[in-house]
Amino acid sequence: MSRTKQADSEIHEDQLLNFLVNRLDEEVPLSLANNAEITAEDIYEVLVGACADGTSVSTLCASSHNGPAANTILYHLRTKFEPFRLERVASTLLRRNIVELLPEQVEVCADLHLRPYYGDEDDTETLYYSEAKRGTTAFHAYATLYARVKNKRYTLAVRRLEDGDTASSVLAEFFGVLDGLDTEVKAVYLDRGFYDSRCLTLLQAHNYAYVIPIIRWGETIQQELSKGWSRVIQHDLTGKLDGHSWTVEFPVYIDCTYLNGKYDERGVARHGYAADAPFIETPRDARYYYAKRFGIESSYRLSEQAIATTTTRDATVRLLYVVVSLLLQNAWRYPHYEYVATPRRGGRRLWW
Repeated sequence: MSRTKQADSEIHEDQLLNFLVNRLDEEVPLSLANNAEITAEDIYEVLVGACADGTSVSTLCASSHNGPAANTILYHLRTKFEPFRLERVASTLLRRNIVELLPEQVEVCADLHLRPYYGDEDDTETLYYSEAKRGTTAFHAYATLYARVKNKRYTLAVRRLEDGDTASSVLAEFFGVLDGLDTEVKAVYLDRGFYDSRCLTLLQAHNYAYVIPIIRWGETIQQELSKGWSRVIQHDLTGKLDGHSWTVEFPVYIDCTYLNGKYDERGVARHGYAADAPFIETPRDARYYYAKRFGIESSYRLSEQAIATTTTRDATVRLLYVVVSLLLQNAWRYPHYEYVATPRRGGRRLWW
């Protein structure tokens, strides 16, 4: 008789939602009054359901038979969660079970997500300010750390940003998360929001291989990206902190391609990458390896479909929705790997 463990052939939506509701209920117990008409499980069921359906809590409650009142759920969401504790618990939940899937060497990505804010200027205490984008300089902002494993994204940490936070301070926190993992970092892929002297100094101090698209700051790099063909140049940025200044030097790989009508344009497109990795030898290598991250970004766009809609200005509630959305993404991938994929030599076989 074969001893091969046969995985389940399918996983149902209610199983996935129950999986996540139970995890939230275990890790974030809510204290409700003895005479409360709902339970913590009811609150989490509505929260997870709204995120899974990409709808609002009010819409979900209105369409549910014998469901709890939307105002009751929203009241508890506003009053029962503390943002800093939520971030800590979220990171614990995100990494639970996922760390066992990480290989000995893992590629990681970090993103800054800026969601425009168009509300009253007086109510901006919990907002993050950056360069103008989509008609505003105020944002609900979040930073996320991902592990990329076999073209799948697993979120390891999430952090809400406020005014005064910097990309380098967030990156330092994320490096602390990586230091606590029993795995080696093969490479770090960052979006251009992390392209500055402090982040590059941090990367070099940790001796991490990295790739970051550059920003055309200064006349020198603008000239380099306006002429010539693919090549590698040395570049530097000057940083300042508490009256002290320093210069960080790094190679820039300039990859050139013909547009051939792409985006209705002709001519040469030049892409610059700050990169320092043993597996990157040519500009085309830099572009190829960084292109892997676009799968990560596509996955993030898909995750936007699994987040509850809201008009609230409450930063904690918004963070809660983001956390549950990321947990849904991890929860979708982990049960598929653990319970649906068939164990076999050489890796698990998935049915999709």
